[in-house]
Amino acid sequence: MSAATAPLTAGTGTPAPRPADPYRLGRNPGGENPATGHGSGGPSPTAIVVSYGFWIFILADVITFATLFAAFAVLKDATAGGPAAADIVDRGTLALETACLLLSSFTCGLATVAMRVRSRLWFQVAMLATVALGAGFLVLEAREFAVLVAQGAGPTRSAFLSAFFTLVGCHGAHVTAGLLWALTMMAQVAAKGFRDDVVRRTSCWSLFWHALDIIWVGVFTVAYLMGVTA
Repeated sequence: MSAATAPLTAGTGTPAPRPADPYRLGRNPGGENPATGHGSGGPSPTAIVVSYGFWIFILADVITFATLFAAFAVLKDATAGGPAAADIVDRGTLALETACLLLSSFTCGLATVAMRVRSRLWFQVAMLATVALGAGFLVLEAREFAVLVAQGAGPTRSAFLSAFFTLVGCHGAHVTAGLLWALTMMAQVAAKGFRDDVVRRTSCWSLFWHALDIIWVGVFTVAYLMGVTA
């Protein structure tokens, strides 16, 4: 109840105090709850809601990849007489892919710094570098897949290759989505500047991109490195 509609104390003209816990909710005995998002405190700020929601999304994504890692671990020896991990890894391509993603994580961090100091020019430069490195990673990965299929080592050749293509391809699909998101944020900053909502979306994208880099370290270790050294 607002001050304009609250009953007035007789003879004073001031609002009468609210009764303690009028609805028996068991919260603040004084009837007021200073906690944001409860009682009279009002809804939670948008930034908090978006932050919690996005962390839940990241957690769900991590669970998805954990499932794919587990499936790959179970099927890595099910080659059906076809090529094993050691036979399909191109070390040169793998090194370039890893370098592209790790460097893109660095340029993503530069974009975040530029956003905090409100430098549109350096933000766009850093984001363009991130997109270029991410696109380079996708080109290398697509070429790797094309070579494997041409050699008869496609995803239908064995259970191992099915798990390999699913795990690596799922990560590549996430990188593609991240690039489209990055281009969208570049356009929004160019059109709207560093508004609060734009900064919030860009921060979520940055978190998503760094998460992809961390997941790639797992893909590199499990799907490539362990197979080569086995």
